[in-house]
Amino acid sequence: MRGVIFDGKQVRVVTDLEVREPGPGEVRVAISAAGLCHSDLSVVDGTIPFPVPVVLGHEGAGVVEAVGEGVTHVAPGDHVSLSTLANCGTCAECDRGRPTMCRQAIGRPGRPFRHAGLPVHQFAANSAFAERTVVKAVQAVRIPGDIPMASAALIGCGVLTGVGAVLNRARVDRGDSVLVIGTGGIGLNVLQGARLAGALRIVAVDADPAKEEMARRFGATHFLTSTEGVRDILPTGADHAFECVGRVELIRQAIDALDRHGQAILLGVPPATAEASFRVSSMYLDKSILGCRYGSSRPQRDIALYADLYRQGRLLLDELVTRTYPVEDFEKAAADAEAGRVARGVLTF
Repeated sequence: MRGVIFDGKQVRVVTDLEVREPGPGEVRVAISAAGLCHSDLSVVDGTIPFPVPVVLGHEGAGVVEAVGEGVTHVAPGDHVSLSTLANCGTCAECDRGRPTMCRQAIGRPGRPFRHAGLPVHQFAANSAFAERTVVKAVQAVRIPGDIPMASAALIGCGVLTGVGAVLNRARVDRGDSVLVIGTGGIGLNVLQGARLAGALRIVAVDADPAKEEMARRFGATHFLTSTEGVRDILPTGADHAFECVGRVELIRQAIDALDRHGQAILLGVPPATAEASFRVSSMYLDKSILGCRYGSSRPQRDIALYADLYRQGRLLLDELVTRTYPVEDFEKAAADAEAGRVARGVLTF
C-alpha cells in the first residue's frame, strides 16, 4: 500500500508499506483523506523531534475496515474521523475528563508498520498519510456518512486544537475580546471558535494581507498585519490572546497585548529548546500564560459535537480545504503549505 515515510533525511512516497492486523481494542481504517498540518512538516525540519523511520500524518478520516476484539462502538463500513489521543481511558487524568494529559498518550510511539522488512514508527499514534492505519479504538470517532471526507479529516487536528483551545482551555465567554496571532489552519479555527463562543471583538493578526478575507469569513471582526494596532481596537487589551505561529517574539507580543485578568494561550510550536521572556511585573493583575495540548479536547465527545455544528452550518470545514492533492503529490502539498498558499492542503487516496 502507499504511504509517506520520513527516514530522517528525506520524505518518500512508497508503494510497498505494510500494516499489521488490529489487535484487541484496535481498529484498522482505510484512509480516504488526510490534512497536511505544519506539525508533520515540523518533524521533517527537526522542530518536533521524533524517532525515524516514521509514517507521517495525523489528521485523517476514512472507513473502518476491521476491528479487534472488544471493539463495539464502531464497525466495518463506518465513517470515522481519527484523533491523535491514544489515551488509556482508565487513569486518573482520563477519569477526570482530561485525556490530553493521559501519560499513556504521550511519548509512546508504536510501530504497526513495516517497510522493506523493517518496522516503521507511527506518528502521533495515527499516521494518516497511509492507505491504511491501525489505531486504538478510542481514537476512531464515528461521523455521519454525508460529511465529505476531506472536510471530516480536518476535525481530527485543526478543529480540535483551534476550536477546542477557545471552548475548553480559554473558556471564552460572551462579550469577551479575542486576539489571534497567525491565521493558518489553527488560527482560523481559533477565530471560528471565538465566533461560536460569542466573543464581541475578534482581532486577527497576520503578516500576509491576502489572508484578511478568509479570516473575516471565519469570524474576525478586525484584521491587522501586525500587533502594533491592537490597542487602537482594544484600548485596555485583550481578554484572550492566542499565539498560533510558534515564534517566541509573537508569544511576547501576545502577553503584552493582554488586559487585566487576560490570558495568553500558546498553540504554535517553536523548537523544543526555545525560551520566551516576559516582564514579570506585567503579570500581577491576574494575567495568565496557558499552554494547551490538542485543544484540551475530549475527542469522542468533541468530534461528534463539531460534526453536528458543521451539519447545522455553524462550523466551517469545507472552506478550510483550500486544495486536495493525490498522495503522490506530497512534495507539492508540502511546498504550498510552507509558502502559506493554502489554509489546509488535503492528501487523498
